[in-house]
Amino acid sequence: MDPERLALTEELLARGRAHDSQESQQSHRYRNLDRSTAELLHLLSTSLKPASAIEVGTSNGYSTIWLADALDAGGRLVSVDNDGGRHHEAVENLAAARLTDAVDLVLADAKQVLTDTPSGSVDLLFLDADRNAYVDYWPELLRVLRPGGLLAVDNCISHAGEVAEFSALVRSTNNVEAVLVPIGAGLLLVTIADPG
Repeated sequence: MDPERLALTEELLARGRAHDSQESQQSHRYRNLDRSTAELLHLLSTSLKPASAIEVGTSNGYSTIWLADALDAGGRLVSVDNDGGRHHEAVENLAAARLTDAVDLVLADAKQVLTDTPSGSVDLLFLDADRNAYVDYWPELLRVLRPGGLLAVDNCISHAGEVAEFSALVRSTNNVEAVLVPIGAGLLLVTIADPG
């Protein structure tokens, strides 16, 4: 990541942390992921070279910048959020990062976006949104992720109780491998075995 874009991410993270420390309502917080988790996602994305990626939970675009920066030329990231205010902030922040050409910021219900996504068409999925919806998302996540693709789910240690049912569902699904990485708030990495 170039120094100017990296400085922008540091500014966004600092502003987000300051805001969240003063905000009592969880739903009004930015809840940006930890810097170390962002760096790991960037590395994984750089290695995977996804042509198609989806982020569920844009917030202010902090993680979106990390993911989009790692895309190869021609790669596309769809980032979806259902909060109009955060969506507007993300639009501005992605423009400041000079990444608008690589990202489709979508203001919509994530389940609908996943439902409208073709089967096996996504190389990388990042899930960092309403944890109560993850179990409901699972069939669509499985359907849209290509074999050998990667699903990354944040907050799986910090909010282990909230994702316990989802984690159990993932681990009980055939042809799925998962590992919980103790970095940041806990990143669950999931892949579907390639039948070939």
